[in-house]
Amino acid sequence: MNSRKWLSGLFALAPIAFAAGCGGGNMNTPPVAGQQSGMVFVSGGDAPLPSVVSFKVGIMGISVAQGTSTPVTVTTGQQTVDFAKLNGLHTLLDLNTIPAGTYDTVIVTLANPEIDYLNVTNPQTNPPTRPTISSLTSTTTPPATLSMSTVTISLTNPLVVSTGDVIGLGFELDIRKSLALDMNGQITGVVNPTIHVNAITPSDADAYIDEFVAGVTTINAAGNSFTIQGPHGHAFTVNVNDQTEWEGSETINDLTMSSIVMISGTLDRTDGTFLADTVAILSQDKFFVGGLITYVDPPTGTAQDFDLYARDVLPAGTGFSSGQISTIDLTGNEKYFVYWMHNIFVNPRWSNLFFNSSLLVPGQHVSIGGPFSNGTVTVKRVVLRHEGHTGTLVPGSANVGTSTFQFNSNGLAGVLFNGPVTVYVTPFTRFGGGLTSLGDLTNNPTNTLRVVGVVLKDPISGQPVFVARSVTELTN
Repeated sequence: MNSRKWLSGLFALAPIAFAAGCGGGNMNTPPVAGQQSGMVFVSGGDAPLPSVVSFKVGIMGISVAQGTSTPVTVTTGQQTVDFAKLNGLHTLLDLNTIPAGTYDTVIVTLANPEIDYLNVTNPQTNPPTRPTISSLTSTTTPPATLSMSTVTISLTNPLVVSTGDVIGLGFELDIRKSLALDMNGQITGVVNPTIHVNAITPSDADAYIDEFVAGVTTINAAGNSFTIQGPHGHAFTVNVNDQTEWEGSETINDLTMSSIVMISGTLDRTDGTFLADTVAILSQDKFFVGGLITYVDPPTGTAQDFDLYARDVLPAGTGFSSGQISTIDLTGNEKYFVYWMHNIFVNPRWSNLFFNSSLLVPGQHVSIGGPFSNGTVTVKRVVLRHEGHTGTLVPGSANVGTSTFQFNSNGLAGVLFNGPVTVYVTPFTRFGGGLTSLGDLTNNPTNTLRVVGVVLKDPISGQPVFVARSVTELTN
């Protein structure tokens, strides 16, 4: 199993055949006659401040250059990326073709920052109040503004694009360092873009795609493949095999032309196709919403509804309130899934930890799927998804015997959760940043930790717990 590192975005450079399927403006500089080319992909991630639920910024363009040579564009058109949802996770932002060569400089052009944050009043009251959302944009007071719109980065290791190969740019926008604070720790609205970029190959751990959501366009069940439509109209072939894990014991035969799926896996370095190791069907009704649970009603027992801050809506333009908190009604007929953690539930240790309408808790990252009509979605599927949080270890809390430690989140979970959260590690948990096992935490490291996994509600205590897919010690 590949280890995963924190990444803000992946950009890929692809063969010529991929460029033909791209839509939008600002197309790549075409190779001259006889010139060789290769693919470049781009991926993304972040480190959110407390209460910041979304940090969107328009990527107007990303180019690469060698010295003072004319820059070559590696992105197609413009796109808005919400970096606040990518803490510790990778997603594919773009895939394009550029001329073969060596590039040592990256130029990023940004615009239109928007910061959404939660207003949480007395989260420890019983019952708690429903959080609300506020935004800083170019028209608010104070406004959200960029201190600079163009950032030039020199690559420590150059980007080497070989003929017919796929190479990537790891694109990280550090929210914690980018959002300016006043003397009281309040966000001022000024964005000082702090960007880190590195060259990666599809075989690198950094190039693993944790979450990629798209609609199914064709299905070849006999050939164990299907196609999806990604950014800018790119059509991607997804290959599955006997090792691919499907949520809820579903298979490729359950896919329809109305399916919206989430896949995890790797890009083939020669043709840019996906090899999926995990597939979840998020919706069978051509509509899905992904986001953060901010309130559950009632807080205990079987939930009748919950508040969802919507981060992703597919398809866009349906009229559903993306970027806002909406109340999602439940009927009791929904199906519940836990993405990528189903292997853990064969262990008796987790027999009391499930996910259903009685085990919803604020702070969970979920997707809902179902038919959408007249401004309302009828929920048929609820999928618990991975999320990442940064924070500090509670000294002396690591317990190898119970496979747990205590974690103080200094991000959004610290706003929605009450006090330290218990983190469970499993035989599948990956350790990084110098950590090799839970035993290393018994030495009480003081550096910040990043935990990626799923948030579950302990049915006994009613408190959220974290089941970790990865635990990484950060050094900066």
